[in-house]
Parts: sequence; C-alpha cells; structure tokens
Amino acid sequence: MRILVTNDDGIRAESLEAVVRWAKRWGEVEIIAPKYEQSGKSHSIELHKPFEVLRVEREDGIVAYSVDSSPADCVRFALLGLKKRYDLVISGINNGFNIGSDILYSGTVSAALEAVSLGARAIALSTEPGAYDEAMAQMDRVMEYINERGLFELHSAYNINIPREQGGEIRITRQGGPFYSDDFLPTAEDPDLYMPTGKCIYEYRGDPTLDTDTVLHDKCISIMPLCFDRTEREIYKRLTDK
Repeated sequence: MRILVTNDDGIRAESLEAVVRWAKRWGEVEIIAPKYEQSGKSHSIELHKPFEVLRVEREDGIVAYSVDSSPADCVRFALLGLKKRYDLVISGINNGFNIGSDILYSGTVSAALEAVSLGARAIALSTEPGAYDEAMAQMDRVMEYINERGLFELHSAYNINIPREQGGEIRITRQGGPFYSDDFLPTAEDPDLYMPTGKCIYEYRGDPTLDTDTVLHDKCISIMPLCFDRTEREIYKRLTDK
C-alpha cells in the first residue's frame, strides 16, 4: 500500500513522526507536508504566487518534501504537481481535536478533503496535545474496524479523533456544534496588533452520535464521514419542492 502523510503542524512536528512510525508497518510511505505550522488555514490554496518545495533528506530514506504553503496545497502538489498516486492519504495526527464547528477551520481535515476531491481515499487524524503515541497505538484497532465494516467501500474520507483516555468504544459519529468560543485581545506591545484567543464552552448533550460528546465526554474514538458539499439539503428541498 502506498501512503502519503501530510499535516498542518509542519514537517518537523513530533506528531507527524508518530504517524510515520505507524504507517511504515502498513506500506510504502511518502511525506509531503508544510514547511511551517499551518493550523487554522482550512482549505486555503495559493493562486497568485509561487511557493517553495524542497526535498528533505531523512535517515530512514523516506521520500519527503517540505512545501511552503497550506496543507491542501501539499496534497495538490503531490497528486497534481508530482503526479503521484496513493492508496491512502493520512493527514495528521493533529495537535488537538478536530470536532464540532472547529472542523470548518481545520487544515488537517481540509487536506483529507482535498485528497478525496482528487480521487484518493483519506483519513484526518487528531488527538489531544501530546498524546500522539497513545493515539497511534489505537490505529491498528481503528483500521481493523474500518476494514471489517468496509467503510472505504462506502465512502472515501473520514475524520478520526482519538482521546488519550480510552472508553474502549469506536463510534460512527456526526458533527457536533461549537465547543470553543473565540475572542481577540490587543497585545501589550502594540494596541494595533490583536491576538486571537478563546476558551472551551463545550456542554454535554447526552447524544452518543455527536463527535463532541463521543470524544470529550465519553472518551471514545470518533469516526465521522466527511464531505465537501456545503449544500443545506433540507432547505434546498423546501425551496425547490413544487
């Protein structure tokens, strides 16, 4: 199996190495990842200026490229620029959960969606900060779940969140609501400069189908099917029904 590993935390991230160590047991691995951290870049791509791509030498001999652009552009460069083909694209493992409304901003999730838009199968992986090895230790079980149930025969992209503490269960989930409140504060050095900040506002809803409740409260692994169709289908149906 040919596997592409990318992320939004950057090619030097410890979390990426945790994924690579696991993926090497499953097949031939290549790495094409951002030169710098690209968290919160969502599905942005570069349209009007060139970006740097450098080959990165590794002691393990894995082919790796550093891309000075977004996670989506890393995938685009791999599949369109280098004309590569992969059996699986793994984006992550992200330094923090990608659940609820935060999925909208996630470079990790957007890289997986970009892969699917170009004909590849993909998973976005996330865990809580610092829990990379603990989370990747669960991935054999997650892949067994995916393969036994034929998930990739039904759909091409999944968002997987793995908590440090394990409730033992793997669930198919849907996207929950907001769990983080954002704000902007002026910096002490310059009142014209503002720093984004925020706090967790998650409230348990008692719904095991939500990724937020599954991961944050129940400490279970969430597998959520991803799509990039932004159509509000119920409203569309109401507006077009005669």
